[in-house]
Amino acid sequence: MNTTELKGNWNEQKGKLKKKFAVLTDNDLMFEEGKKEEMFGKLQIKLGKSKEELDKIIAAL
Repeated sequence: MNTTELKGNWNEQKGKLKKKFAVLTDNDLMFEEGKKEEMFGKLQIKLGKSKEELDKIIAAL
């Protein structure tokens, strides 16, 4: 998923992620231009998932 796709529907995906993983907060899912990798790194640590697993989860939303 590229940055444009992520930005375009991030609010919707953010809500779905919070429903699926109750441990996530708005701060965990704060998307800032140029900091996508940093955000995904934090999500990987918090959820205990690999980058590939996280990509699959988000793609399936």
